[in-house]
Amino acid sequence: MKRPFLIATCVLLGLASGCGSDGATPDPGVRTEDAEAVDLDNLRIRVRGRAEVLPEATRLLEARGQPVPSLAGVPVTIEEPLRVAVNDANATFGAGALAEAGDFDVNEVPVREVHQSLAVGLSAPGLVRTATVIYDTTFTGGRPRTDLIDARAWALPEAFHDALTAALGESRLRGHTGDKATTLRDAGFVLGRVVDANGHPVAGMRVTLDRSELADRVYYPTADFSGVGQDGTGADGLFLYVHSAGDAETFRLSVDGADTYVPRNVGAAPGWGLVLTVYPGQHPPP
Repeated sequence: MKRPFLIATCVLLGLASGCGSDGATPDPGVRTEDAEAVDLDNLRIRVRGRAEVLPEATRLLEARGQPVPSLAGVPVTIEEPLRVAVNDANATFGAGALAEAGDFDVNEVPVREVHQSLAVGLSAPGLVRTATVIYDTTFTGGRPRTDLIDARAWALPEAFHDALTAALGESRLRGHTGDKATTLRDAGFVLGRVVDANGHPVAGMRVTLDRSELADRVYYPTADFSGVGQDGTGADGLFLYVHSAGDAETFRLSVDGADTYVPRNVGAAPGWGLVLTVYPGQHPPP
């Protein structure tokens, strides 16, 4: 039985389609007559992959002659961003620490109460608190049923956050937050990248939200991170959504005029950033 708190949260955020658990499972696309039954109510999976400093952040730090932070030993959590956004005490499903090369391997991750997505959370001194989406129910219509391997998570150094904050400018941040925040972290944000089927960034793409009142909160950083525009992605494919510094907001994010890009579940809340890669088709690029 689900906790009443989470059911109320789903209703308030308008997530009936993503939060429900009607027992339905997606068509796996293969013959399953001889496969072992999967107990979805007690299923525990393995989440394995690697975390790296965002490439653009590395480029910026190196250009400034600043060291790129090591991720060895950084705590890692497997969590649901929706539940992090509403301060659910049970938002974390597993935890570990990054190895020397940034590898992580978290076993026994219970997926019974994954309602919308699963993410890798990173938080440490010198890094901004982030959650990188590694599984989205929009692709399958249900919770994970198998291990998640080769997952990628991105770390955002403080210096890169500060550069994005400066690029936006204090007046924009105050305007979007009703004078409640002057930094991206305090406002809450989404940092995304649009890529092609091979994982290469795509320039000239615009992302749209299914909530028109939030459309003016989407920006595209310039190549040198000295400013932002609202026309479309640059050569690095990056886009930025600025939250209100208030209660959690959720919405669907799409790539304008590109039907091969499946709409994604997105949420934001103050104090941290959601990171995601938007790609065409049903599977992450290699």
